[in-house]
Amino acid sequence: MSTPILLAWSGGKDCLMALQALRAEPSWNLVALLTTVTRDFDRVSMHGIRRQVLEAQAESLALPLLTAEIGWPSSNEAYAKAQSVALENAEQRWPGLQHCAFGDLFLDDVRAYRERQLAAAGWKGVYPIWGEDTATLARQLIRQGHRAVLACVDTTQLEASFSGREFNEKLLAELPASVDPCGEHGEFHTLSYAGPLFRKPLSLQRGESLLRDGRFQYTDFKLNDSGIFTRGPQKTAESGKR
Repeated sequence: MSTPILLAWSGGKDCLMALQALRAEPSWNLVALLTTVTRDFDRVSMHGIRRQVLEAQAESLALPLLTAEIGWPSSNEAYAKAQSVALENAEQRWPGLQHCAFGDLFLDDVRAYRERQLAAAGWKGVYPIWGEDTATLARQLIRQGHRAVLACVDTTQLEASFSGREFNEKLLAELPASVDPCGEHGEFHTLSYAGPLFRKPLSLQRGESLLRDGRFQYTDFKLNDSGIFTRGPQKTAESGKR
């Protein structure tokens, strides 16, 4: 009998690869996605992906979507509480559910933090792509036909102009040597929108690119009714907080 499991879902490529790994392993039964959303902006925390796009991802991946809602600004305590409530709700919906998977690759401190947080709720963490070579994984993702764009760039580690770009071989070739190919040190965050796991690709329109907090360059992507990926205006500006 397969074991039920949640997947922590940011909307990006690494959790997508974790999803693929879980579905390839018969011992796991992936029941839902769990995403932290900043309710003040109605967007995925840190990645800046609109809730509407997040919901479209879940629908196309044929999985229920659960959210842990936090405010802005949010303390570590508030974040932990939101996660705890979300896990409790998930356990009530799927009795016996006590595992949550993550798309983490090699940061031991991040994994240790997750383990402590899950243990407090009586849960266990699972890391389907842990230890994978990030250069190999990045090219594997592209080769298999998964499609993603950079939704956020940390401009202290990578030029702002990379925000909004397609995650492809050209981008990988142009990344500085100091930047991890999967952005595991937070250099960039992605938005997955098409590929073999999606029942249908998301139709997105690229919006403005804005610098926030003097550091993070976000590129906005909206759902679009045209059925094709379109590119809207590109702009760099300092505007508010997310």
